[in-house]
Amino acid sequence: MPSVPSTTPSTPSTAPRLRLKPAGPATGNADGAWWPRTRDLSAELPALLAAMTARLGRIDRVTYHLADWPVPARRLTVDDGAVRLEGFRSQQGGTLTVVGWDRHRLTLLVVAPDTDSDVAQHALTAAAVPESATGGDVPLRA
Repeated sequence: MPSVPSTTPSTPSTAPRLRLKPAGPATGNADGAWWPRTRDLSAELPALLAAMTARLGRIDRVTYHLADWPVPARRLTVDDGAVRLEGFRSQQGGTLTVVGWDRHRLTLLVVAPDTDSDVAQHALTAAAVPESATGGDVPLRA
């Protein structure tokens, strides 16, 4: 029987809408998908990073494509530690990479906040399929 991709409970409105591939060898160019509620990266990241610590441990930095987000602060304080936020033109649009202190990283496809719920849920589910090469096709940029 195939394993079911992990989900994050969606009852609290602050819980991140996140789906990750099961832990294991990397497959494809994304490790899952995230559907933020707004385009305010500094406001959205604390809940996402709290969920990501289960897989990565302490978070060191987050990288993103510069055109995908309004310019956030360069550092974010999360659980008594500072997380560096780094924007790059070279990063694939519609993705966000979370890097742990041990340099392990997870790259997430980002579903635009204003995406229709059914389309967003499909993208989250597709990105969490272990055999998926890319995940979904619903990027942050319109």
